[in-house]
Amino acid sequence: MCSHYQATQERERFFRRFGVYPPDDAGKTDIWPGYAGLMLRRPAAHGAGDDAVPPMEALRGVFGLLPHWARDAKLARNTYNARSETVHEKPSFRDAWRRGRHCLIAADAIFEPDWRSGRAVPTRITLADGQPMGLAGLWDCWKSPEGTWVHSFTMLTIPAQDHALMRQFHRPQDEKRMVVILPPAAWADWLDAPPHRSRELLQPFPAEALVADA
Repeated sequence: MCSHYQATQERERFFRRFGVYPPDDAGKTDIWPGYAGLMLRRPAAHGAGDDAVPPMEALRGVFGLLPHWARDAKLARNTYNARSETVHEKPSFRDAWRRGRHCLIAADAIFEPDWRSGRAVPTRITLADGQPMGLAGLWDCWKSPEGTWVHSFTMLTIPAQDHALMRQFHRPQDEKRMVVILPPAAWADWLDAPPHRSRELLQPFPAEALVADA
């Protein structure tokens, strides 16, 4: 599970990794549920044959999915992670899943608590090569009571009890889970995958390609 991550915001670094510039209103660097972060998705005109349309667009969204029926944005505090096993049936996520609303979440690092010492030690996890991560996510668009359209996103999670690194985090008695870090070669497949092929892309990232620093 992941409730805290560090967003990739530096414009040139973002562009070198994802091929598109982030918007000016990128939000905060340290992101918690309910904060605004950046997600990448296919533009609406993607696939229409227009060479001027980039393969991805970056836009601001709330960390924590807000389905169309949400009464207010507070729901984001509880919808920042979606379990891959049940995402298709949970009311908060099933519509975005059914519509194939896949996105990438740009992150320089994710944070998890290491409890092996008997207390929670915040641990920063990055890619060993120093590059930004592209996390597998779902996005949606919600109309607020004030009439404003708000984009939002959630991170997909998978079991981590057999992962050499990620099984170390959270309390010993807690279920071990991890977000899905997609290799660049899988980004296009994730963004384009229909629901019936989506789960096969939700795989654990190699432990040896990650670095954890307390």
